[in-house]
Amino acid sequence: MIISIDDTDSREGMCTTYLCAILMDELKEYGTIRGNPILIRLNPTIPYKTRGNASTAFEITTSEPEKVMEHVISRVNELSELQSEMTNPGVVFIPEDRSEKVKEELGEFFLKAVREVLQIDDAKNLIASLDLPSRGWKNGRGLIGALAACGAMLNPGWDHTYEYLAYREKDAWGTKRQVDEESVKEADLATYPNTWDTVDIANNAVVCIPHAGDPVLFGVRGNGIEPVTITSRMIISEPVERYAIYRTDQGTDLHLIPVERIADIKDMHSYTIEATVETRPKTIRGGHTIFSVRDDEGDEMDCAAYEPTKNFRELVRKFLPGDRIVFSGSVKNNTLNIEKLNIISLVQEQESVNPTCSECGKRMKSAGKGQGYRCKKCGTKADIPELVEIKRGIDIGMYEVPPCARRHLAKPLVRCQEKEIEKDGKVFPSR
Repeated sequence: MIISIDDTDSREGMCTTYLCAILMDELKEYGTIRGNPILIRLNPTIPYKTRGNASTAFEITTSEPEKVMEHVISRVNELSELQSEMTNPGVVFIPEDRSEKVKEELGEFFLKAVREVLQIDDAKNLIASLDLPSRGWKNGRGLIGALAACGAMLNPGWDHTYEYLAYREKDAWGTKRQVDEESVKEADLATYPNTWDTVDIANNAVVCIPHAGDPVLFGVRGNGIEPVTITSRMIISEPVERYAIYRTDQGTDLHLIPVERIADIKDMHSYTIEATVETRPKTIRGGHTIFSVRDDEGDEMDCAAYEPTKNFRELVRKFLPGDRIVFSGSVKNNTLNIEKLNIISLVQEQESVNPTCSECGKRMKSAGKGQGYRCKKCGTKADIPELVEIKRGIDIGMYEVPPCARRHLAKPLVRCQEKEIEKDGKVFPSR
């Protein structure tokens, strides 16, 4: 049986992954937990999300499915942040004898939940048509994520990474997390690039430690179970109540939809599109850097490197009209929030300087307004200034926002395979 849960937390507390970890321990009384649980990040632009817009699922072999479902529903009801207006839990169960019958439809629903904007009725109607056991609380919005996680569990072929999540003892919830940051940095150095987004070196920040009042102490992300475990065991911290290692779509770019035309772009979706820089980037109030791009049909849209992307904005500010770039990011209010980019070509920037004397090699002086240039030493003359190329300070290649600004789903450049590097050229991982 597959058990999936979503939307049990709030901005103030709880965590759906923690509730999932509790249930996996408690349900051992009724059967055997199979494999690793999964953590699925859904469409990052959805405004209804409590924090990270994630759902979870795990699988259990049991001869007492009714007791399992009763226990799960009871604990979700007890531990969810139901007092929060934004919290609307959902639980979906897939009995083992139904898995193959619902696999294809739920796989499609999973991808839609990551890339599209779904309504609560989309989930409720599919649950009804497939006759799946489920339970929703309040408006039942969590049924969307829960159903998507079922689809991910039944269709495991998607690109995946792992996250080791360590949880705090309950008495510590809401207090400052006690984690030795030097041990985090040492652990990061020991396993990078097989782990990432543990430390943001450029911005001198430890990014694997959350700040909300939820039960998570820290989370380490990486390519496999072994590296995230090694890193986590090197971290010196307050006591850990429990931990769980999730297989996840984090760091995969699964949310990105490739398009060729700006006309095909819609708000609250995420895209990859090749376009030409149309205007020079400008920095507006708040430190956000904005500029326009144009596609091959002449349509334009704004792109943004917002203030939280920190040093990434320094790169963006060097763009010039005519630069050809592949942009990846999410769209809100007709503006693409850049997550990463691939510079395909750069225009040549030039400046006018006094011409060089062909005899002595020194710069000529102006001979007067409208009279060209003259070398006082050699007497040589020139009518027009010389154009010289200005070094742009950027190279063709792939760039990304720093770890402190990276979205859960965004694929870090350290995960690029050799074939991607061969295709796209230089890669500049943010560190």
